[in-house]
Amino acid sequence: MRHFLLLGLFISASVFAAPSAVNVNVLQTKLDHPWALAFLPDNQGMLITLRGGQLRHWQQGKGLSDPITGVPTVWAHGQGGLLDVALAPDFAQSRRVWLSYAEAGEDDKAGTAVGYGRLSEDMQHLEHFRTVFRQQPKLSTGNHFGGRMVFDGKGYLWIALGENNQRATAQDTDKLQGKVVRLTDQGKVPEDNPFVGKAGARPEIWSYGIRNPQGMALNPWSHTVWLNEHGPRGGDEINIPQKGKNYGWPIATWGINYSGLKIPEAKGGIVPGTEQPLFYWKVSPAISGMAFYDSETFPQWKEKLFIGALKEKEVIVMSVKGDSVSEDGRILGERNHRIRDVRTGPDGYLYVLTDESDGELWKVSPN
Repeated sequence: MRHFLLLGLFISASVFAAPSAVNVNVLQTKLDHPWALAFLPDNQGMLITLRGGQLRHWQQGKGLSDPITGVPTVWAHGQGGLLDVALAPDFAQSRRVWLSYAEAGEDDKAGTAVGYGRLSEDMQHLEHFRTVFRQQPKLSTGNHFGGRMVFDGKGYLWIALGENNQRATAQDTDKLQGKVVRLTDQGKVPEDNPFVGKAGARPEIWSYGIRNPQGMALNPWSHTVWLNEHGPRGGDEINIPQKGKNYGWPIATWGINYSGLKIPEAKGGIVPGTEQPLFYWKVSPAISGMAFYDSETFPQWKEKLFIGALKEKEVIVMSVKGDSVSEDGRILGERNHRIRDVRTGPDGYLYVLTDESDGELWKVSPN
């Protein structure tokens, strides 16, 4: 259990100067609440999810495609809808595209689901879509779905799940709310997951005590999965989810309720039996998509971690040294757009999606 706190976490973001000016090339506008993007191989552009339920193909010189058919029906209410997109590790052979999305249940409630289909050669159809994972029970009335997915290069798929704004469920291992789930790249439960064979626990679970995860990425240097999540009012966190560990929510948190009152279940920031965050913000930026930078294209960005911010409308730049991070500064705030996703492209540029009804796709480089 980590018992350290990083210095400087309580400093207002306004004291940080941006590490450098950046150039922004607006590649696409008129995207209705884009949520995620995934790069296709061989310079074929990218796939972009729109929260309302559309999957689109974008390619330089060709622009945005019509909606790709074969996408599952999504529950597009509140924060729910079509969420993350990821290519299977064997995409070159299988052409398998994975999607996470909000799926309707009973009593006007929903939960996160994950599945895959085969992208046609002309990139117009997602064929034979199959749902392989469903968050159970379905408890969301429109909040805290999570949905980020990461393949770890070791044959496993990681899925981050929100607690559907039902705080206590994040501590219940018989439910899939507020959890990090680990599956095989075929959607099966690995035999070495920590709760396999334990009565009253879901075998898909890798770690628990998560509130509302909005960013997840594979650290290219340690080859570990990193996760970020929204706190309530304060207490946004970065964590490295470890096998069977409890990340505290709602009994351990550095935030308070939106009303200004204490979280009812909270016992403090440091609680025995729970893990301390790797990093946290006392004032919540409302963090979103995240991307490590491991390209030779722009050496000044090497070993940086870029994290979007919805409320603060900027991208947070952090330095990574082993399993520690520190905030360097913030960029893109002058553009005044909610940032939903951040990815490092195969060309070494940073790609950003903004979360608005007229959302945009940006290509960003240092000045």
